[in-house]
Amino acid sequence: MSRPFSERVAQDDWRHAAEGWARTVLERAGRDVTGPVDQLRIRPWSTQLTIPTDRGRVWLKANCTYLAFEPRLHAELARLAPGSVDAPLAIDDRGWMLTADRGSTLGETEEPSVDDWSRVLRGAADLQRVLAAREAELLATGLPDCRPASVIDRFDRLVEIFSGLPEHHPAHVSVDLRSELSSARGRIVDAVAELDESSLPTTWQHGDLHPWNVFADDGTMFDFADGQWAHALELLIVPFGWITQQGKIAWEDVLEAYCDVWDVARVDLASQWRAVSLTQPVNRTLLWWGCLQEATAAEWEQWSESVLHHLRRVLEP
Repeated sequence: MSRPFSERVAQDDWRHAAEGWARTVLERAGRDVTGPVDQLRIRPWSTQLTIPTDRGRVWLKANCTYLAFEPRLHAELARLAPGSVDAPLAIDDRGWMLTADRGSTLGETEEPSVDDWSRVLRGAADLQRVLAAREAELLATGLPDCRPASVIDRFDRLVEIFSGLPEHHPAHVSVDLRSELSSARGRIVDAVAELDESSLPTTWQHGDLHPWNVFADDGTMFDFADGQWAHALELLIVPFGWITQQGKIAWEDVLEAYCDVWDVARVDLASQWRAVSLTQPVNRTLLWWGCLQEATAAEWEQWSESVLHHLRRVLEP
């Protein structure tokens, strides 16, 4: 069995290969590396390195196997919607990607305002509208297909997997929890039926749209590894949680910008919102399960609560 991702990318042989690839690509592009390469962060699912060059800092991101599609997806988003997404400098099938540094994120500035969030959600909705007709191209990159019609089978499979884990496994679903989850299945079935008749389409959704994944200067999004092909409204779950937890601006004021792009009224989204509040947790659980497939035992202990947290969200009113 191969080494866990976080151990593999911490080794000298991996660093040598990744840095060698980056230097070769940058040299061919006429960029000179001007200093040491720093590995800023290692997680069970990705790592980021920064490379100083004579034309500005460059980021190298490497993903675990489950998220190795991100570089292809990022490049395809930039091709399909030029100007909405920055094109990578280079991508590699090993799940590696080079991108130019764009400065501060929205999260690194002062608390985002209604105007900031409205700009972000308007841009996200515009991108969703463009991509709704590009299903084949996006799925060809490896983007997970989490359309509403697939959610029930996914829910059943995840419950079965987690129930079958050893009792000592941190993501084990107990008999009692399994019974609770089974009782929620009918509500998920109804949610899927609601979304099948939705006024909004199935399209790309970012998956983790928060201020640290948006550039401060123009609201452009990045970090697409959590993305899925799903109901459009699932994109709003993370911003909704972020904004309502902060409690400094009104969600309704921000939602208006998203609705304007889609030409729908907020009141028309109420039943769809209740529905994606059940489908998105299932799809988010899949993401976390995939991200931890190459984790160490200690990392499972640290991060497994995220897996069960999202699965339990289908039990919320």
